[in-house]
Amino acid sequence: MFFSVLATGFLTGAGLIMAIGTQNAFVLRQGLERRHVGLVVAICALADIVLILGGVAGIGTLVEEWPGLLQVLRFGGAAFLAWYGLLAAQRAWTGKGSLMAGQGSERNRRRILLTCLAFTFLNPHVYLDTMVLLGSLSTPYPGHLQWAFALGACAASASWFLALGYGARLLQPVFRQPLAWRVLDASIAVFMLALCAVLLLRPLH
Repeated sequence: MFFSVLATGFLTGAGLIMAIGTQNAFVLRQGLERRHVGLVVAICALADIVLILGGVAGIGTLVEEWPGLLQVLRFGGAAFLAWYGLLAAQRAWTGKGSLMAGQGSERNRRRILLTCLAFTFLNPHVYLDTMVLLGSLSTPYPGHLQWAFALGACAASASWFLALGYGARLLQPVFRQPLAWRVLDASIAVFMLALCAVLLLRPLH
């Protein structure tokens, strides 16, 4: 029974986490550039784990009771997505998106850290998916089985971000062409600006 619930949590978590999202697009680009991939993967996975465990522990109910907090995150996240989308559009237009692989400077490290944190915590949907939805889905399982579900969901998150961040290098032969970077950045720009519009126009439930 334990392993069955563990597998259910893994598949449920994977279904939510693997959906195309702004965070995934950011991790993919960092993986392609091979810049601070370990840092980005660690932040994304650890944040998901903390939020999932918080949701299973019952903290997710606080998110439902504080709709004002989600509204603040909604508009803050929309502003951040608009800014990042415009930067991606500029890279696509100028063709300056392709960067040499490497770790970069300490300043770049701080910038990537802050950008990753923004993608992670300024998205109100991450709280609804991890704390509210996964937390609610874990409640039918009694006692330790509820934590087996949470463990499975946490394992799915860690596995996905590791695969996305470090597996992106398999696509590097394609991205040796500057045109591929321009297409990627144009796609990211459209995606970010579309999600910005969705956040502004569609109320959170």
